[in-house]
Amino acid sequence: MLSTPAGRRTRSIPLPWGNAYGIARSLLALGTAGTLAFSSSATLFRPVVTIGEYPLCQGMTAGGAFCLVPRGQFDALRWLCVAVLLVVASGWRPRFTALPHAYISFSVFSGIAIGDGGDQITWILSLLLALVALGDGRHWHWRTPRGSAGDDEPVSRATRGWALLGTSAWTITRLQMALLYFQASVAKLPHTEWADGSAMYYWANNSSFGFPEWIRPLTDLVVYSPVGIAALTWLPIALELALAASPLMSQRARWVLLPLGIAFHLGIAVLMGLWSFALAMWAGLFLLLGPIGHRFPALSTNRSRKKQTPSCASASPGDDSPATPEPVPASLSSPRPLVS
Repeated sequence: MLSTPAGRRTRSIPLPWGNAYGIARSLLALGTAGTLAFSSSATLFRPVVTIGEYPLCQGMTAGGAFCLVPRGQFDALRWLCVAVLLVVASGWRPRFTALPHAYISFSVFSGIAIGDGGDQITWILSLLLALVALGDGRHWHWRTPRGSAGDDEPVSRATRGWALLGTSAWTITRLQMALLYFQASVAKLPHTEWADGSAMYYWANNSSFGFPEWIRPLTDLVVYSPVGIAALTWLPIALELALAASPLMSQRARWVLLPLGIAFHLGIAVLMGLWSFALAMWAGLFLLLGPIGHRFPALSTNRSRKKQTPSCASASPGDDSPATPEPVPASLSSPRPLVS
């Protein structure tokens, strides 16, 4: 709650255009770009037994980019998508790149034959983040949003509307990620291998997703130890349950969970090779565990360091005029509340 000069108490919402959501956009774009750049068209688009040749181009999936061009042009389209995704990852003009990012994510998820959970998560998150980015008028999503330095500047009604839309989309994203982790943890519990602590032994020796040979001298010390394999099996379940419950925790507890979640998915990427999945989940972790509209001071940039007092009476959200510099707390900065 905030009090107006007349004493009237009003509800407030945060400006969602901090660089925390920018980090998420960049990670999602890099994950999809990596899939397209490091996989050939023959690998991505091929027949699947009992299903057919991908892309299937049936129903809604017929609107995907790879259904709109002849198969012989897939290589050119693939590299065009990579170029667009790299622009998205750079943070340039989020308002204009939001919908192309979501469309490419959908086209990849619905079009390739080897899609995994990471591609589906990327498509969902990029669509939700598009609702945040459409209100972001900054040149770069790394820049400090105008008005973040103080909470006594007037804002336009359009800014309020975009902020409400972006905050709502971010809240839905949090719920989506919490449910994802809840399902991932609870779905393991009925299986005997997860209950008795031996599941990761079988995953470590799986022919498709088993641990790579170069790291086996280290991992075998854990995998072939009863205590080690039990910890390797049960600790992920405990962490997933904690991440599912994170919306109910204090912000201090969520900051503790963030590096643990990043390390968890880094381990999956290194041991199982699921790098695009890791990038998608890292993006989701920043949205799940950070405050809405959060700014990491070390990543914030301004066009000018000259001290000014901007007027937001007619400014659009994220206008690039520099805000008045203010000291940032040593911990982490909070988003500026927007009075509605």
